[in-house]
Amino acid sequence: MTQAENNWSAPQAAGLDATVLLPGSKSLTNRELVLSALAEEPTLLVAPLVSRDSLLMIAALESLGTKFERQDDNLLVTPQKLKGPAAIDCGLAGTVMRFLPPLATLATGVISFDGDLGARARPMHTTIDSLQALGVDVGFEEKSLPFEIHATGSVDGGELEIDASASSQFVSGLLLVAAKFINGLTLKHVGKDLPSLPHIEMTLEVLRQRGVDARALSETTWRVEPGVIKGGRVVIEPDLSNAGPFLAAAMVAGGEVRIPNWPTNTTQVGAEFQRILPMMGAEVTLEAGTLTLQSDGKIKGIDIDLSIGGELAPVIAALAALADSPSQITGIAHLRGHETDRLAALCAEINRLGGAATELPDGIEIQPKPLSGGIWQTYHDHRMATAGAIIGLVVPGVEVENIATTSKTMPGFVDLWTKMLGNS
Repeated sequence: MTQAENNWSAPQAAGLDATVLLPGSKSLTNRELVLSALAEEPTLLVAPLVSRDSLLMIAALESLGTKFERQDDNLLVTPQKLKGPAAIDCGLAGTVMRFLPPLATLATGVISFDGDLGARARPMHTTIDSLQALGVDVGFEEKSLPFEIHATGSVDGGELEIDASASSQFVSGLLLVAAKFINGLTLKHVGKDLPSLPHIEMTLEVLRQRGVDARALSETTWRVEPGVIKGGRVVIEPDLSNAGPFLAAAMVAGGEVRIPNWPTNTTQVGAEFQRILPMMGAEVTLEAGTLTLQSDGKIKGIDIDLSIGGELAPVIAALAALADSPSQITGIAHLRGHETDRLAALCAEINRLGGAATELPDGIEIQPKPLSGGIWQTYHDHRMATAGAIIGLVVPGVEVENIATTSKTMPGFVDLWTKMLGNS
């Protein structure tokens, strides 16, 4: 198949009126998969996400001995004694490459880690440094993928300092397994910045719901006591970050989009859309568990610090490229280490279509300018793909390269997008 044949013609639309049922949260699914593998009893995960990232996590845990059984849309996870040897494919999944190495220390044998070519460029030195500081034998040529862990089945734990400036996933990966360390773990972040704090609170909350004593001692220090991780029945919330493109669609094309099963209280950073999108001109309401966004199609520029959740940036940047006033999105320098360098990628693709986006030391500045059609590259990044779909709603001739990369967190994206437009 040629490059042109692989492109997806982004459909245009106006006047939306649709309800979109979202799949489960990737962040919650992969955290609960890890905890289920460490639990004292089986766990039934209700409506977990089925995507490349979650399937990679399941395959990795299976290779270490965990048992899985599909039950309609649910997944029964039966923990077993973790053991190697095993070869773990991380793909491009940050949750796999940052959550599984600490878990692998509780297995026995040699556990090797590798992933897609792009994954080898993602920051991993903090994981390797932290495991070595805990007394784990880690083999590597460079502090990145690939590497291997020579696991003995136990870790003393205790106190540990790390620099998690590149990703909060380094913190979450250690906290998720710390209850199985002999002395638990007191973890302190000593770097300058700490992105995506809500993801750390999500980790603490899922631990507490499993009966673990997990708490923040300060904004940069956390404590997990050693103890039992419970199984049982766990319902996975819909993925609120993946709601972003669909809510943005109503802002771009005008009209109304409704997202059912929106939680009243959640640790998902995607809930921030409820606060942010009205700042850009939308009307957002939450009633009886359904989030509704209404818009007249006019988009305001925004000046915002998104350090709370950089994963929201591609949606906000796509909207900013279509806004009627300038925008500045800051606090997202860490996006340079995501699936791709998202800051460079967003600027390149907005400018490719005739826009005016400038990369800042910790963000992006976007000036309003008419856009025209062209190829929107995705860089194997699911959030880049959905950003192109948003812009293509009102810019004729946008061709999104490799839309299939959305399968990383939302395998049914094209069908959901097409259904949304068809119902309108």
